[in-house]
Amino acid sequence: MQRAIFCDFDGTIARSEVFVALMRHFAPQAAARILPEIYAQRLTLRDGLPQVLGTIPSWRWPELEDFVRDTEIRPGLDGLLAHANQAGIPFIVVTGGFTRMAEIVLAPYRQEIYAIHGLEVDTTGEWLRVSSPWQDDQELVAKAAVVAHYHPRDAVCIGDSITDLRVARQCPLVCARDRLAEYLRAEGRDFLPFDDFADVSAALDQRGWWREPAHAG
Repeated sequence: MQRAIFCDFDGTIARSEVFVALMRHFAPQAAARILPEIYAQRLTLRDGLPQVLGTIPSWRWPELEDFVRDTEIRPGLDGLLAHANQAGIPFIVVTGGFTRMAEIVLAPYRQEIYAIHGLEVDTTGEWLRVSSPWQDDQELVAKAAVVAHYHPRDAVCIGDSITDLRVARQCPLVCARDRLAEYLRAEGRDFLPFDDFADVSAALDQRGWWREPAHAG
C-alpha cells in the first residue's frame, strides 16, 4: 500500500464525542471518576476504559446501539471519500470506541471505506466485556499498530482526542482538532488544523495527494 488515510470516528467523523457521551449516559459514576484521569494521562486507555464499560449490563447493549443511530456526521466526509477513492487511496476508520457503533453510523458510506477497526464487545456475560486485536500495554485500540499493519509508504492520520495522540506522534502527516490539537501544540509537534473534512481535502490537495493517484497493493 503506497498511501492511506487513517481517520478517527468519535469527534472526528462524528461531530460529537459519541463514545464519551455513551459512557457518561450508561455509566455516569464510573465515567465521572475515570475519564478525567484518562484525559490527564494519569491512567491508560487500556486500564481505564474497561473500568467504565464493565459497569454497563450486557442486556443494555441494544440501547447503546440505538443511542448512536442519529449521530451527526462532520461536513465534507462525502467529498473526502470521493477524492480518496478517485485517487485509489484507502480510507481506513480507526476508532477508540466500538467498531459496531462506527458501522451503524457509517452504513451509508460503507462501500467507500476500506476498513473499520475498533473495540469489540462480548455481551454473553452479565456485564459488557471489551477487547481488541490491536491492544498493547497502553491502549485497547493501539492505532499505531493498525497503521503498521497496512505498511503504507505514506500516511495521514486524522483525529481529535487522547485516543489519537500516540499514533499522531508517529504519523508522517497529522490533521488535528480539539483536544488532539491541544496535546500536539503543547508538545511542539506540527499538525494541520481542521474544522471539517473540506479543510482536510484542501490540505491534501495542496500536498499533491489527489493529483498523484496511488493504488493499494
